[in-house]
Amino acid sequence: MHLNCRVTEIAPIGKPKDERKWQHRVTYTDGRNGGVERTFDCSHIAICTGLHVQPNMPHLPGIENMKGEVFHSSQYKLRSQLTGKNVLILGCGETAMDIAYESIKANAQSVTMCFRTGFLSFPKALSQFQVFGKQFKGGLPIDGLITNLFETAYVHRAIAKSRLRWFVSDFVIKRVLWFLTGTQAGMNQHVGELPHDRLGRAYVFLNKSSKAQCYLNRPYKEKHPLAFLGNSYLDPPEDANSDRWVDTCTFPERIDETGKVTFERRPDRKDWRRMKDKDVRPDCVIFCTGYTQTFPFLHPTYPRPSSATIRNIVSPLDPSIAYIGFVRPGVGAIPPIAEAQAMWFTALITHRMPLPTSPPHYHLLAKSSARIQYGVDHSAYMSTLAKDFGGAPGLWELWTEHGTKVLLAYCFGAAFVSFYRLVGPFRSESAPGIARGELWETITRRGVLGNLFFGVSVAFYSWKCVAAVVGNVLTVEIGDTYDFLWNH
Repeated sequence: MHLNCRVTEIAPIGKPKDERKWQHRVTYTDGRNGGVERTFDCSHIAICTGLHVQPNMPHLPGIENMKGEVFHSSQYKLRSQLTGKNVLILGCGETAMDIAYESIKANAQSVTMCFRTGFLSFPKALSQFQVFGKQFKGGLPIDGLITNLFETAYVHRAIAKSRLRWFVSDFVIKRVLWFLTGTQAGMNQHVGELPHDRLGRAYVFLNKSSKAQCYLNRPYKEKHPLAFLGNSYLDPPEDANSDRWVDTCTFPERIDETGKVTFERRPDRKDWRRMKDKDVRPDCVIFCTGYTQTFPFLHPTYPRPSSATIRNIVSPLDPSIAYIGFVRPGVGAIPPIAEAQAMWFTALITHRMPLPTSPPHYHLLAKSSARIQYGVDHSAYMSTLAKDFGGAPGLWELWTEHGTKVLLAYCFGAAFVSFYRLVGPFRSESAPGIARGELWETITRRGVLGNLFFGVSVAFYSWKCVAAVVGNVLTVEIGDTYDFLWNH
């Protein structure tokens, strides 16, 4: 590993392929030795530079009329940047939620958060709930709630193709949200008539930054019809007793010559109806609008991530170039996915597996006009990669090699990367102990009732898979019909 060595170019070596020993030449400046330019020749390249590098700054008409600071969220460092300001936040992702919370804590004069289509919010860990007067502080991470058995593993191809299991779990999740908070859009989220059919597991990236939620919804919060049961999400005391709030509205249409914001017209949204006549004149605009991908060091003949259509890692035109960490999961983190991708690419280049040709059924559904086309369902994607490189364990194999506890941990656990090191080419001696220990603990943390619920879910998914096998032709037609309706 050579640190402090910036890559300036990656290009094919200028010889016919049949005369090459190596295919690629990497040119870099060696910062360890006074910035001397060096080269390195190799047969394969893994590009691991990450999604969040080049800030995305969409054009906002009239932004030059705004009197104050305009910057991307990547430039936010201190609360003093927000103190006493009229803050306008563009975006509704986790960064936007963090900035909204920071603005309140920095004692900003006013805070307005703008978004077009809304977001599905859920805290990163289930804790601080009160039901029938009993307070729960389990702290169970939500990305550990999805089970492997029949939800991501051993799923019939027709069920996988239709994404039916995503819509079923989404239906259940939203009803649980309503029971806990009175709204299906997320924790305490009462911002208006947002497109709930688009805010689901199959479409969006779950927003797990929930600190600002209690501030975001105060002007719109309605009395929960089941409030007498005490079933609610509890805000932290210092936030629950605050009289501050964050306004929300549609995305700005323009900023006029006087610095006043005009918002995009959306009569169906109650926050727009409330804000349309309000005089909003920000002196601090923060673009929480994500990032774009640029590869200035890469020769133009090489494929980019958008053309890496084989498992979102390599292009069929040149599988010697891999993109590791260039997908975004709807729930979960990128680093575990990157580890699975690294195993997948290693298996490919060491000839432990062929280049897969089976169709993928793990992409989140997105319109062709959407900026982000690389969203995946975390569990389905991890399971697919593991099946490719031979790391997805069979139930009999698990039981005979590692015993009942590891088998149950895998069946009722989520798609943790250690499960794909129990068998196959990347098996690890420590993986069984991790499965019996910390991964087993994620299951026991659910409690008896929680695991009974998950057992019912597994039984339901297994019934779907059996039905798919029995009625294979029908379910394939359902999947094809769904795809046709979505595409048209």
